[in-house]
Amino acid sequence: MTAVSVRAHLESLFSLEGRTAIVTGGSSGIGLAIATSLALAGATTALVAREETRLDDAVRQIRAAGAEAVAVPGDLSSRDGARAAAEAAVLAVGEPDILVNSAGINLRPPLDELDDDVWDATMGVNLEAPFVLGQRFGPAMASRGFGRIISISSQQAHRAFVQSGAYGVSKAGLEGLARSQAEAWGERGVTSNVLVPGFVLTALNRRLASDPERVEALAARTVVGRNGVADDFAGVAVWLASTSAAYVTGQSIAVDGGFSVH
Repeated sequence: MTAVSVRAHLESLFSLEGRTAIVTGGSSGIGLAIATSLALAGATTALVAREETRLDDAVRQIRAAGAEAVAVPGDLSSRDGARAAAEAAVLAVGEPDILVNSAGINLRPPLDELDDDVWDATMGVNLEAPFVLGQRFGPAMASRGFGRIISISSQQAHRAFVQSGAYGVSKAGLEGLARSQAEAWGERGVTSNVLVPGFVLTALNRRLASDPERVEALAARTVVGRNGVADDFAGVAVWLASTSAAYVTGQSIAVDGGFSVH
């Protein structure tokens, strides 16, 4: 097979040329890795995040690699904020074919100390924002006959450890939401799936990452012998966003180095 035919085959499976994507939490960590990969695969990509300086840096990084990306400052901590961010993203890139829910907060005090404010803040960003965005974009995707929703969950959605608290509950709800979205819009070309990381060395896990013994212990729980990095999610996100994953929906896909089976 020639290099040209190999390239054509891969493009037929995974190219996102002509697609548009919105990635929340796109200024850092897993969100940035996914946004970069979607953009390099051809999707015009809007990055949504609160911190404008980091957001602008992320967009410059993607554009320097030769891909199309725009910054959309937005606060997903309230339903109104999520709705405003959605409309701002549409103004920037148009109606999305791909929605990635990567924004999240990780407030995990001991359950005895978990108050209403922490609970509400956690649910607002981790669960309610994906619901609001899904309601805004899912039906429109279905009317066009194509859509991809990808959300980022957590091991805490499946098992309790390192003080799961409200965080684990929010991620379990997120996985339930994805299954409901898959059921609602699947017959009209929309898939909704969830990626379940292991321990990934990002800013979201800064507290755990500051404990070298815990980091080493978590790596030892994997099959591959290391903790994750953000780039581990780039390829699987492009696959789920592409036409080649049209028959994959409602799934929680572990991207965890075997953490969940070891």
